[in-house]
Amino acid sequence: MASSAVATASRSTQEPDVEDFAALLDETLGRDSGFDGSVVTGRVVRLTDEFAIVDVGLKSEGRVALKEFGPPGTKPDVKPGDVIELYVERYEDRDGSIVLSREKARREEAWTNLEKAFEGGQRVNGTIYGRVKGGFTVDLGGAVAFLPGSQVDIRPVRDVGPLMGTPQPFQILKMDRARGNIVVSRRAVLEETRAEQRSELIQGLREGQILDGVVKNITDYGAFVDLGGVDGLLHVTDIAWRRINHPSEALQIGQQVKVQVIRFNPETQRISLGMKQLEADPWEGVAAKYPPGAKYTGRVTNITDYGAFVELEPGVEGLVHVSEMSWTKKNVHPGKIVATSQEVEVMVLDVDSGKRRISLGLKQVQRNPWEQFVDEHPIGSVVEGEIRNITEFGLFVGLTADIDGMVHMSDLSWDEAGEAAMAKFEKGQIVKAKVLDVDVEKERISLGIKQLADDPAATVLDRVHKGTIVTCVVTAVQSNGIEVKVDEVLTGFIRRAELARDKSEQRPDRFAIGEKVDAKVVSVDRAGRKLQLTIKGKEQDEDKQAMAEYGSSDSGASLGDILGAAIRRRNMQAQSEN
Repeated sequence: MASSAVATASRSTQEPDVEDFAALLDETLGRDSGFDGSVVTGRVVRLTDEFAIVDVGLKSEGRVALKEFGPPGTKPDVKPGDVIELYVERYEDRDGSIVLSREKARREEAWTNLEKAFEGGQRVNGTIYGRVKGGFTVDLGGAVAFLPGSQVDIRPVRDVGPLMGTPQPFQILKMDRARGNIVVSRRAVLEETRAEQRSELIQGLREGQILDGVVKNITDYGAFVDLGGVDGLLHVTDIAWRRINHPSEALQIGQQVKVQVIRFNPETQRISLGMKQLEADPWEGVAAKYPPGAKYTGRVTNITDYGAFVELEPGVEGLVHVSEMSWTKKNVHPGKIVATSQEVEVMVLDVDSGKRRISLGLKQVQRNPWEQFVDEHPIGSVVEGEIRNITEFGLFVGLTADIDGMVHMSDLSWDEAGEAAMAKFEKGQIVKAKVLDVDVEKERISLGIKQLADDPAATVLDRVHKGTIVTCVVTAVQSNGIEVKVDEVLTGFIRRAELARDKSEQRPDRFAIGEKVDAKVVSVDRAGRKLQLTIKGKEQDEDKQAMAEYGSSDSGASLGDILGAAIRRRNMQAQSEN
């Protein structure tokens, strides 16, 4: 027993008790093992090729990979003596070293700060550095966040390149530290800033104010300009003084522009903008600058169904109505006469400065072809041309490339009727004609073919006047009278009531075709070469003459005696003539 006690006492004095050693080990290792996953402060002792050796105040030194102190390909931003915060990944590895991480330390610190900002609704600064499916990655000072594509800007952004690598504020929408997820929004920050700017801008906005803006969107009727928190409409008619068919001709999305507030409605907050108002109005003094009758050269800017617009100078346009485009081309679309961007010479016809209208003429700069024709071919001259068209009333003869003259059917032949004479002509035939008349205002040229020869009835017409007694040949007997021919060139007609003095003798059927009769001329139609005749009037004139020559019944002679004597005298004269 004694020896056993001594042995026990000896062991107790020479080596510690197993239970005490275990307790001591638990105390030491248990305390040290609590460093895993914590952030500690250390001092850089030295640098190796791959690691930075750091003293963190523990029983052994730790090491940190040099690549964590700077971007790849750059020199590590660390040197001996630097005091840094580190994250303890493992207290001791198999080599007995403490494994530390600078990146995780920054991340832990960042998460702590981000949680405070998220709870307080504060903005955080970050940098977009990568692109992932559905959005982008953002570095928030060590913590990686996701930026959805819809949260990049207020409006869709085509090119995010200028935003990447640039520090800018973000709003945290969601974060889960356990899962390591953070969702941020740049749009929320912009909307908040935009609302503040909008409120400030609206309060100070007034008509006539000049502002800087950015073209946000372009439509057919104008462009929307971002004034910094509020949009205004720049109508297409207010972009420039000159004609602009579409805003894209003068503006581009993203373009910086200077505009003036034309109208502002505080209730609806609608803003109308203008760019041309910042320039001098080119219409000032237009009436003096472009007097009627003056000729200018301009550029065709637009063509419509009713005419063409010609720019005389930037911002000043005039209209050439379709009726003023050509002397000869009627009912032709203006696009067949001029083309867009074509340089043309025009004449000013009228200026209305109040309505900003200038009437121009294109044909007026050229000589009137009808005036030119009458100068070159005076009335009475002979012309030659091709029959271009035949109508029911005459022939149209081409005199120049654009001018026709008309030969009426009554001017085709001296002897034949109009329809009979027209039957001898056909389209495409070359004919000669005499110029009878030129009406410049009505743009008409009258021609005659029969006038190329002398009128065979001219000598007869010279001696036939009203009251002349002529000998006629009956050519037709009708119910209402008889047709006759005088000297084979003039036609005449004697109405039934003019066939005799006595009504019983006023019968057309008592005359025969080819019979000769004497009649008195009542009227002469020289153009139509026709006579109106009367036998009754001739007989009445003879009775009056007989009464004058042989006395009256008052002198004792009867009417029969007087007429008998007159008849006998006339017969004797006829016999002597034969």
